[in-house]
Amino acid sequence: MHPQIKEVNLYSAVSTLSKPIADSTHQLSKIAFYVAEVITADGIKGQGYLLAFHYSPHAIEGALKDIKDFILSRDYAVNETVRLRQEWNAESEYFGQSGINANAGAVLNVAMWDAWARTCGQPIWRLLGTCKTKIPVYGSGGWISYSDEELLDEVLNYKRRGFGAVKIKVGSGDIERDLHRLQICRQALGTDVKIMMDANQAMSVSEAMELAERAKQIGIYWFEEPVHNLDFKGYALLRHKCGLALAMGEREYNVEALKRLLELNALDLWQPDLIRLGGVEGWRDSAALAQCYGLPVLPHYYRDYDVALLCTIVKPFGAESFDWIDGIIDTPLRIENGFAYPRTGNGWGFYFKESALNALN
Repeated sequence: MHPQIKEVNLYSAVSTLSKPIADSTHQLSKIAFYVAEVITADGIKGQGYLLAFHYSPHAIEGALKDIKDFILSRDYAVNETVRLRQEWNAESEYFGQSGINANAGAVLNVAMWDAWARTCGQPIWRLLGTCKTKIPVYGSGGWISYSDEELLDEVLNYKRRGFGAVKIKVGSGDIERDLHRLQICRQALGTDVKIMMDANQAMSVSEAMELAERAKQIGIYWFEEPVHNLDFKGYALLRHKCGLALAMGEREYNVEALKRLLELNALDLWQPDLIRLGGVEGWRDSAALAQCYGLPVLPHYYRDYDVALLCTIVKPFGAESFDWIDGIIDTPLRIENGFAYPRTGNGWGFYFKESALNALN
């Protein structure tokens, strides 16, 4: 008999590192999260979280409260993640199965996986089957809003910590400024640290082509989201003409864009977002499709889940690293010499500190 979900709790939290930042398309006033917690009839607790910044708080809180009521009105065993996804998708169909409802469902999916693995007495990466026991990480940030001094301070800190690669935001609207920022990072880091660039879909194909061709001289490793995520022909043109590896995937709620890009041979790195894809099953489904075509997997943002999941697949390329939740969880991820090691505790191996959680009314 598998343990039933007895209780669902919802919280908000803010990073101890919270401050206003901006990329090419978003002004982000704070680094904030929502946390969902499930408790089984046996008293086992599982948690999942999503990165929310300041966006649509009433909408996402409403969706989380809706799925809480949905779960508690039915009889779910903690291992029934697929059943919940199917039934929540059916419930969400009227207003769409992507967007906020998908995010809410994914947070509960992640929490259920945590509780189920804890019930089994295993870390998730062991429960799913292990391929790797350490994963390369790159230091992410490089925000458009940074001064040159702030940018250099961040990338040099990553280098001091042993990171072998960093990512810089581009798409400022001024290619000369983008190139200047990349160049000063290259000068400061030397040639032993890889540099990637991320336009967050802000550029036209012609702008992206110009930046890519000029950035090649600086030694850029890959180019993330140069153009809109649905401009498949634009990705194909850039991949075959610009001479840089292309990465995308973080905006996708399913694998349709990946299928199209694979058909066009228009992508080098697949970047699944655990929460937008609906949770663990959606993430692994997309990784399996990418691997069928030899495409490496480089997930978006959720390092504290992604490292464990990457350890279970054949072609893990690496994980994006932010330290945003480290100050509000009990067990920060171990990162040494550019590699992250999956936690050895059961489930995801960490809980949010009670002092950091604010219960939703």
